[in-house]
Amino acid sequence: MEYAILAGGPPAHLPNLHDELFRNVRWIGCDRGTITLLENSLKPYKAFGDFDSINKDERALLEAQGTELVLYPSEKDETDLEIALDWVLTEKPDRCWILGATGGRLDHGLANIQLLLKGIGIKTEILLIDQQNIVTLLPPGVYDIVKAQNYPYVSFIAFTPKTEGITLEGFKYPLDNHDLRWGSTLCISNELQAEKGRLAFKEGLLLCIRSRDL
Repeated sequence: MEYAILAGGPPAHLPNLHDELFRNVRWIGCDRGTITLLENSLKPYKAFGDFDSINKDERALLEAQGTELVLYPSEKDETDLEIALDWVLTEKPDRCWILGATGGRLDHGLANIQLLLKGIGIKTEILLIDQQNIVTLLPPGVYDIVKAQNYPYVSFIAFTPKTEGITLEGFKYPLDNHDLRWGSTLCISNELQAEKGRLAFKEGLLLCIRSRDL
């Protein structure tokens, strides 16, 4: 089972909600993202939030659709998105997509990237996606990176102060047992030379960003 959480970020940054990537997901609405789902003829499996960003008519629409609303006060210690993600992870899905989490306020965007930490050490793969990017957070290991025509660029950013022993094979810019530190742009905008490349690293955490130009 896969889930997809739609938060309330700017609609202009959203990918196509009817993309094949989301064909088999259970949609979770997060505050105003719930309205966006309904506007795209997608029925939320459940919706979380304080819903302070919707008006009375939109609230009535949610209730008329029979959407299960999990209500929280506006003053709380977690964002609506974190609450929704925590619930999804209790379901132990194979994968969880996060949409509508970028392109607006920078504080929310940075915090939402940090939510990817919740995927470390569990079996659920968490991916943050928008119109131009797919982002995931990787622990040490060996990974096959398959070429994606829609996202030709592959970038790696150190999520910990130092990510040690990075090796890249099959890339335009290969590496052999290299350490990547905060503040370095060394691994930005790489590209695969074949249909598949390999990433390996030994210590730390690494953001993997698949991206494209508009």
